[in-house]
Amino acid sequence: MAGEAGKARTVLLATEKAFAAAAVAKIEAVTSAAGYTLKRLENYKSKAELLAAVADADAMIIRSDKVDQAVLDAASKLKIVVRAGAGYDNVDLKACEGKGVVAMNTPGQNANAVAEMVFGMMITSARNNYDGTSGFELVNRSIAFYGFGAVARAVHKLAHGFGMKSFAYDPYIPADKIKEMGATPVDSVAGLFEHQYVSLHVPLTDETKSSINKALLQKMPKGGTLINTARCEVVHDADMIEVLKTRSDFCYLCDVAPDDKEAKDAMKAAVGDKYGKRLIFTAKKMGAQTLEANDNCGVAAASQIVGFFEKGETRFSLKA
Repeated sequence: MAGEAGKARTVLLATEKAFAAAAVAKIEAVTSAAGYTLKRLENYKSKAELLAAVADADAMIIRSDKVDQAVLDAASKLKIVVRAGAGYDNVDLKACEGKGVVAMNTPGQNANAVAEMVFGMMITSARNNYDGTSGFELVNRSIAFYGFGAVARAVHKLAHGFGMKSFAYDPYIPADKIKEMGATPVDSVAGLFEHQYVSLHVPLTDETKSSINKALLQKMPKGGTLINTARCEVVHDADMIEVLKTRSDFCYLCDVAPDDKEAKDAMKAAVGDKYGKRLIFTAKKMGAQTLEANDNCGVAAASQIVGFFEKGETRFSLKA
């Protein structure tokens, strides 16, 4: 249990998309120093492998791996699961609560990595994927953030360096705090879409699912660009396809391509030879794929597990 120091523990590192080897070594250094055993399940191919591996685990470190009722039922000893990253919709928090398992994330640890990728996509799009034609500069343009957590603030910091104007809406952060952090507060989600760039930094919830729709996207000015490093399900796919078809000036820069292959292909077809300019899809969830973010997220997850067992620390625990 939490706060019971000095006991032997097994920590399962379950990553369908493995950490870099150097990051794994650093995770193991943290767990070994506490006297824990690190068990690795990397690049696994089936749910059955995960269910078997979790059976003797006291703790789990995951990335985008799904922790659902089946996983929790198979994990009779599990006391804590840490998502190495900010988003946590892949963790069934209600099921965790029902099993008495503490769930945590590692907010802010991959913020700079995601922010740099946002600007990489913005520059690639603004310069027409370097095809030899004239593009435009980002200086004096505006960017609006839906959600103003650690990642959004890291993007804002870079935007300031580029001479851009920042706006933000976050229902959980008071307007005066947003202003203190250097952005101009916006009163509503709709207000964000008056600006050329809108960057999404919200979790997937019942409220946000498919909330970015045609009505909002059509409000954007000429050259309007949506940037999505949050979750694909936040955007209404059919509406995005229609907007890409009917507005030749509109751009969508996305690190979380739709899971639905038909929707993804339809978006590509809508922009034709402008793919890579008006529409950018990464290989999916590449935002945190830097050596530094791997290290930061992995070490933070391991350290939180040790703090939980040895000191009873629950600072980053998540509620259903």
